[in-house]
Amino acid sequence: MPAHGHQEKLDLVLAALSVQSYPSELLEVIVVDDGSPDPLVLGPVVPDHVRLIRASEEAWGSGHAVNCGVAEASGDVVLRLDADMLVFRDHVESQLRWHHQLDYAAVLGHKLFVAWDPERHTPEQVRDEVAAGRAEELFDAAKAGRHWIERTLARTNGLRDADHRSYTAFVGCTGSLHRSLFDAAGGLDPDLALGGDTEFAHRLYQRGAVFVPDTDTSSWHLGRTQMQTHHDAGVRYRKPYLANRVPEFHHRRFGRVRLWEVPAAEAVVDATENVRGAEATATALLEGTTPDLRIHLVVPAEGEHAAQLAEVYLGEPRVHIAEHMPETDPRVPHRLVLPAGVLPAPACVADLVAEAGERRVGLLYVVLPGASGTEQTLRLERTGAFARARHLEPEADGPELDRVVEEVHGMGWLPWERFVHPPGTDLDAFPRADPEDLIRRVTEAREQERAARARVQRAERRHRWLAPGLRERIQRALGNH
Repeated sequence: MPAHGHQEKLDLVLAALSVQSYPSELLEVIVVDDGSPDPLVLGPVVPDHVRLIRASEEAWGSGHAVNCGVAEASGDVVLRLDADMLVFRDHVESQLRWHHQLDYAAVLGHKLFVAWDPERHTPEQVRDEVAAGRAEELFDAAKAGRHWIERTLARTNGLRDADHRSYTAFVGCTGSLHRSLFDAAGGLDPDLALGGDTEFAHRLYQRGAVFVPDTDTSSWHLGRTQMQTHHDAGVRYRKPYLANRVPEFHHRRFGRVRLWEVPAAEAVVDATENVRGAEATATALLEGTTPDLRIHLVVPAEGEHAAQLAEVYLGEPRVHIAEHMPETDPRVPHRLVLPAGVLPAPACVADLVAEAGERRVGLLYVVLPGASGTEQTLRLERTGAFARARHLEPEADGPELDRVVEEVHGMGWLPWERFVHPPGTDLDAFPRADPEDLIRRVTEAREQERAARARVQRAERRHRWLAPGLRERIQRALGNH
């Protein structure tokens, strides 16, 4: 529990935690004082196993404080709770039940925002009401504010129908995950004083997490959040930090030609059998509409070609020469694997990523001209899908791992015409297009496609409403007049 000031809120939150339905001997509460001007203390009503520590001085912010608390914790599950979240009696139990079922769940708790009056409740009163199962009566739910995430949950059937952006719901400062998943993702980024929960959730998704909203119980958020009271300032601060680290962050998705710390995709060009074709393939990728791309050219160490390619791309930071297939970067959402000599179309990477998102699959194959098997294909891998598959089947590899991905996330096949140039195409014969103009045109086309899809969905909803019993409804309406 990261905390900064507001001793009176902390006292109520600890009082609610002292009477949870989850067994007290299994619950350890660690409060991390993140540099409060007046050092915090443990109040009059606290859980059986509670500790108050000070965050180290290497950094500041809730993310750093959470990392300090987790480092001191001994439990199998980490439940992050802010110091202004007064939870209902079964809040901890309700979240922990998920972690008895699977160790890759990221469980999001429910909350309601209420006006804060420090004179309204005492820790003893909160303890007694929560213990009696009457936490919902401490405030008027009809006057409480709702979190924007509830609209997302309603639109996606509780995230069951959510796409790869499901991780954006894992914010709000009451959530839990297995300690092993927390460690695998690397904890929260201490450099992000704001926006760290979104960036951490993205890394959890990259590690194969499944996001589960737990709405069977709730909590009271005492007062408004920083983003509610200082929204514009919060957005301005978060924007560059999140855009640099989260490739699918909306402020980054469409923009000018530039590089980011975490690229949108990695491309691995297998040149072990065709070193001479590696440069042409890399050139086609570099001149495409996805500039924030990292390219690995896998070439044999012996011979002069590796040295020549290294010299060709000496000043190009996006291209790396490797002797063997590189490990997947867990931060990068997509990985494109293709043989040297293939000439990707300008929007190949962007179109494949869009297809994978629309189809909600973990693996996409593009069958190349004249292909006779999966060896002559482009394959786009979703990093999070493969991470979950490896977690579920640690011994699986190669085609066996692909089958796990297909079972858990789905797999798709596409013809080559949209994604690669025909065999024998001479790229030098094409006039050099302005990359920004290409990106602008692709962006406009995608926006038009999204608008058209939205119109179709609205028409389908109208049809579903009108079609069943239309005649009867019309007759009833006429009869009433």
